[in-house]
Amino acid sequence: MSRLFLAPMEGLADYVLRDVLTGTGGFDGCVSEFVRVTGSLLPARVYEREAPEVLHGSRTASGTPMVIQLLGSDPGWMARNAAQAAALSPYGVDLNFGCPAKLVNQHGGGAMLLADPEQLHRIVSAVRAAVPANVAVTAKMRLGVSDTARAIDCALALAEGGAASLVVHARTRDQAYRPPAHWEWIARIDTAVRVPVIANGEVWSVADWERCRTVSGCADVMLGRGAVSDPFLALRIRGLMDPSPSDVEWRRVLRDIAGYLKKLQARATHSHEHGRVKKWLSYLQRTWPQAAELHAVIRRVQDSREILGVIEQALASGTSPRLSRCEYAEQLDVAEAVTG
Repeated sequence: MSRLFLAPMEGLADYVLRDVLTGTGGFDGCVSEFVRVTGSLLPARVYEREAPEVLHGSRTASGTPMVIQLLGSDPGWMARNAAQAAALSPYGVDLNFGCPAKLVNQHGGGAMLLADPEQLHRIVSAVRAAVPANVAVTAKMRLGVSDTARAIDCALALAEGGAASLVVHARTRDQAYRPPAHWEWIARIDTAVRVPVIANGEVWSVADWERCRTVSGCADVMLGRGAVSDPFLALRIRGLMDPSPSDVEWRRVLRDIAGYLKKLQARATHSHEHGRVKKWLSYLQRTWPQAAELHAVIRRVQDSREILGVIEQALASGTSPRLSRCEYAEQLDVAEAVTG
């Protein structure tokens, strides 16, 4: 059976959602949102804030191993910070060479580094030399900046620099997240390097996973937005749930959303819980139309307590998991009356 990993998703899969998604089951490992490295040595509290799993054996609450991801462009500072991160005993240190975000790329980080294979080699080599041998150093890359001309060179630079494995997102930076994903390029990279390659990109269903493995030739797959859209995707792939989403599952999803919101509310550093929930619902509606209905009702609500009230009323009502928009609206009126 292939291994399944939960992808690092900046601005989406923070440690709270990582906890929820890995708690659903089916994942062999997960990766933190990237920790940005510039011209300083970050204190341990930064890693503890961004990846609090390090305070619990570097595992999520469900026991899923967690790898810390770093993003930066200076070999020396990346090496120093990787050593600092490794002292916290993560399951590995991953290096981000795939982020397509404009702000990151403007500072020469993320996918922009794919224009310079030699610099990739210098960064990975420096990090590998600074990190204890028992801590794996891995890397995540895309196929290039604007084209795939240097995809193989970049992969070889990372592998020869000391990366123990590569996650390849099958698009260039300029392609961002637009379909399709070019899994055939992952196959070319897998043939070229001597380290394990993990396929990533545009896997939304069991059928996508099967095609991705066939085209890429890779046994292992990393799930990103597909897992956010369907929290049971890893279990479906493993044959532990029906391949097709059902209305009955929506009630469990509602419980997960409620639990997610409660954890966000308990997080002292977070002040935009309502936005996070709406963002997750925008992905969930790809799988369940009920998510679109709920999103339509709460989209203008700014108070996360009101949103939680709507969800808990729905769960307590014992009615069909697929509630109408009218029923959601009635529950929202009740929540507003209670909190008002």
